[in-house]
Formats: sequence, structure tokens, C-alpha cells
Amino acid sequence: MSEKKWSVDPVTNELYEVACAEGMETVWERHQEQEPRCGFGELGICCRNCFMGPCRIDPFGEGAQKGVCGATADTIVARNFIRMVAGGAAAHSDHGRDVATTFLAAAKGEAAGYEIKDERKLHQVAAQAGIETEGRDNKDIAIELGELALSQFGQQEGEVVFTNMAPESVRARWRREGIMPRGIDREIVEIMHRTHIGVDTDADNILRQGSRAALGDGWGGSMIATELQDILFGTPRPLTAEVNLGVLEPENVNVVVHGHEPALSEMIVVAANDPEMLKLAEEQGAKGITLAGICCTANEILMRHGIPVAGNFLQQELALATGVVDAMIVDVQCIMPGLTDSKDCVHSKIVTTSPKAKFPGAMHIQFDEHNALETAKEIVKTAILNYKNRRGAVRVPKGKTELVAGFSTEYIQYMLGGHFRGDYWVLNDNIISGRIRGVAGVVGCNNPKVIHDQLHVDVVKELISNDILVAQTGCSAIACAKAGLLVPEAALEYAGPGLTEVCETTGMPPVLHAGSCVDNSRILAVLSRMVQAGGLGEDISDLPVAGAAPEWMSEKAISIGEYVVASGVYTVFGVGLPVTGSPVVSELLFERYAETRGGRWAVAPDARTMAAMMIDHINERRGTLGIEEKKERVLFDMAARRELA
Repeated sequence: MSEKKWSVDPVTNELYEVACAEGMETVWERHQEQEPRCGFGELGICCRNCFMGPCRIDPFGEGAQKGVCGATADTIVARNFIRMVAGGAAAHSDHGRDVATTFLAAAKGEAAGYEIKDERKLHQVAAQAGIETEGRDNKDIAIELGELALSQFGQQEGEVVFTNMAPESVRARWRREGIMPRGIDREIVEIMHRTHIGVDTDADNILRQGSRAALGDGWGGSMIATELQDILFGTPRPLTAEVNLGVLEPENVNVVVHGHEPALSEMIVVAANDPEMLKLAEEQGAKGITLAGICCTANEILMRHGIPVAGNFLQQELALATGVVDAMIVDVQCIMPGLTDSKDCVHSKIVTTSPKAKFPGAMHIQFDEHNALETAKEIVKTAILNYKNRRGAVRVPKGKTELVAGFSTEYIQYMLGGHFRGDYWVLNDNIISGRIRGVAGVVGCNNPKVIHDQLHVDVVKELISNDILVAQTGCSAIACAKAGLLVPEAALEYAGPGLTEVCETTGMPPVLHAGSCVDNSRILAVLSRMVQAGGLGEDISDLPVAGAAPEWMSEKAISIGEYVVASGVYTVFGVGLPVTGSPVVSELLFERYAETRGGRWAVAPDARTMAAMMIDHINERRGTLGIEEKKERVLFDMAARRELA
């Protein structure tokens, strides 16, 4: 066994050794082959936006200080940063567009197998969007909502409709600063135009467009995805499930779904439980069919069906190393091209399903929402017929952990007070009293530059030990689930006394799984409702809250970070941020954003520092609100109640 610790998760380390023994190349070998890293890229001071370059700025001031066109480090860094925003916003917003397309087809009766599952939320979302619901048929409401959602992508003027969910003070700031998104696609296209050679060169002005596009993602594309998915597939409620590669079953056909778009995975769930498919599996010698997920597709079917999670981003190749994955079904985003190399060492089939994401060496079965269930059955059948082709030893580890997931915005409100008393005031009251010091959103990816999962787990443990309630999405949530932090019992072992008291009262974990990465929009909605409930200021920036992406790696994380910061949340990134080659951009993001956006960026070198920065910010906000001292609970007898009257 190697002495190198690749992950905080022992199951991952175990299967990494298996992969090495089988001659499978993984992300960690490819990461090592890239050393030494390009220092110019790390600082964000290289430019290849035209072919007079590539150009780079000498960070020590001894060499070139301008590109061939005359662009300075400030211009180059700002352009590179918002191009990352554009890439991330495009990915999540295109996800929202696909959801809206499927939603509209289902509303019109043109997508067999799909139906409106949450009528109550249909009416709530439609009303929020300004659609009349009184006395109207659900089909008509859904069609109008679907058409409105799709129109937001191509809208050229006005304001993206779901920005009206934000507090008025936040929207007023967006208008004042010129960062209110007009249309989702328009803002992304404008980034690409502004960052073309010979267009925008003012770093401050460049970053404003980045904020506008990011807000179009968070309060537009991502919000549309989350809200319409809830209506179409059901709004999540808490349920229990298991996580880690030990969820795979050696004697079953194992189908792993990986990617981000739930329209297909919802149908895979149905197909995997179809009697015809189960019978075929038995005929091939298997005892049944096990469905599990990787990355955010995993989170989508976990939240609504309790389907087990096989792992997060850096575990996708190791899933194949178990030797029992008969088919890995992929759609879009965070899928490593190296999967098709890994599958050559085992029998697994990689099946691509999206016309946007094909991989040489993979099998392609194109998903069509108009014939969704039949496509899903064809995919599951492919896995079943591959079962007999297994070769070599079975290496499914024993490690798996229980978790509780399904904390939608609506359920959090219900959890705090029931159907008749449900309100975010209960959360605010616990924050004001000091039982909960504040709320933190810890989200994002894995990155092989750091030990897998460790930053996520260490940051979250430190936060909850200081009575800070944590909400999570994406691979970060999976990381902490594997560490046993997403069960109510975790409060007794890891949380501070105040948070533990709240968890014992409500039965909730100290860490709430809110969904996939696109569901960071749920966190925005929670923050807005906290402001609306009152007692903690008039703006999201007043709240004792903070955000973090400890192991980020994708452009989506940059877009998420930018829209969360622009919504008013102090947000800390781990690993690094490719902007430090420009003092001007660094000052804008890390300091001046507090005045123009309400929130600001920060970077931390390790988990302890990251958690300390977040706790300090939350305590500073408590001081500003005048609630820095914990208030003890007072029980009134009848005489005291009469005096109050």
C-alpha cells in the first residue's frame, strides 16, 4: 500500500490502490504529471484572447508589463475572471433551459412519463412570476410558466423575473450598480464581447458585467432549474439513504448515473424498477438492479427518491475500479474524459446521452424527453446485458455511511414550525438568541491539488462546533455525508451546545443537504426569506451568514461565488483564486465589493483559516446587529405573563 494519503475518506484510498494495481490511470496521476504548474496561469496573468500572443505579464516587474495590444495585468486578470463566470453561468443556465424545455413539453402533454408532481409549488412559483392562478386549470398555468421561463433566456431588456424573489434593498443595489441581469443569455454573450481584443479594458467595468451574468445564473437559470424541477419531479423532503462506493452490490446489475441533468435520471429510476428489466436481470444471473449516482445527478435522485450516492467528483474513476459497474450513464458537466480510458481495464460500459457531450470510446444512446422512458429502458438493458461480461476480482469496499437529505426551502420552513406556524422567524429567533450563531453555505467541487474531501469536512466541523448551522450542496455535501455529518446524531458529537439544542428539538442534522450545485438557488431563497422574516436587518448583507467553496475547481464555482457575493454574502474560496496577479482586481474583489455588491470575496490557505474568517465575519455581523451576546431562554410563569399583558 502507498503511504501517500490521497483522501480523507478511507474507501477512496483503498480503491485508489486497487486502481493502481489494475493499471488504471486516475486523476491523481494526471495531476502529478502537470507539475510544475504554470505560475502565470495560477495568478491569472496570461492572455490568449487573440493570436498576437499568448501574452503574459511578469509578476516581478522585470519583464513584460503589457500584452502585445497594450492590455495590463488588471485588464487581463479581469477578463479571464469573467470569462470563467461566463463558462459557469452558461453551464448552469443551459441546464435550466433544458429543464424548462422538458417542463413545457410535459405541460403540453408532449413528454410521456412526466407530470406535474407538486401542484402547490406550481401555484406558488407562478404567482411569484406574476402569473394569474385563480380559477385556472393547472395545465394552462404550467404552460404559461414554462413559456415565461424559456423567455428569460432570450430576453433583451427589463429584469430577469425571479430576481423579484430577492429583498428590495438588494435589487435596488443591483440597479444602482448597473448589474441587474436583463436576460440570461444576453449577459453571457456580452461577457464574450467585452473580453474580445479591443473592447473593455477597465477592470471595474469588466467585473460589473461578470456580476450581471452571474446574477442571471443564480437568480435566473439556476433558479429556473430548481423551481421547475421541484414542480415536475417533486419538492424534496427529508429521507435517509447511504453514501460511498460500498453502496454497490456485487451480485446485482449496477447502474451508475453521473452528471447533472435529472430529466434522464428520473426515468432511469423508473426503468431500474420496471418488472421487465428486473426479470431480464435475473435471467442474466443477477439478483437485482442497483442504481447509484455520482456528482450532482446523484444529489438529484437522492433528494427525491433516496437513491444511494456512490461518490463525488474525484471518485468517478474509482467506481469503475470496483469491477461491478455494468454501465456508467453520463450526461453533462464534471465528467472526466479519462473515464473511457479507465473502462478499458474493466468491463464497464460508458454510455453518453447528450448531444452536447460525446466522448471517444463511449457508447452513445441519445436521450429524448419525448420518449424518455423507452430511452431509459434501453440504457438499463445495456447494463443488464453487460453483467455477464464481468472479469477479474470484485472489489466493492465495505465502507458506506448513512445520511439524511432533502432539505428544500419549503421543508426548512415547515420543519421550523409546522404547516400552521412554519416561518423563517423561528430560525431568526434562534440566531438572535445566540443558540445558532449564524448560517454558512459550504458548497462546491473536489480538487486534486488538496487531499480529497478534507477541506470540506474540516471546515464544516469547525463551523458547527461554533454553533453555526451549515447548508450544503453538490460534492461538498457528499464529502460531509461520507464523514457522518449529515445525520441528527452528528450534533451530539460535533456541534456546539446551542446548535445541538436546536437539532435535538427539531430532529434535524447540524448540516443540511439542500441538493445539487444548481440548487444553490435554494440557499439564495432561504437568505431572502430570513430577511423577510425580520429581526436581522433589511438586506442579505446584514445577515450573520457566510459562504465557502473549500475545494473548488470548475468555472461553475466561480459563477456561483460571484452571484452569492453580488447577493450580499461574504464568501471564502480554498485552493486559490487566479486573480492575485492584479492588485487592482484583488482590491475590487476582496475589499471594494463590500460597498458595491454587499458581499466580498476572500481566499484562505487552509481549513482552519477559512473557518476562522467565516466565524469572524458572522460575529462581526452579530455585533453590528446588536445580538453579539447570547440571550438565555426565560420561562415565564402566569404572574410574569400577566405583567407582560
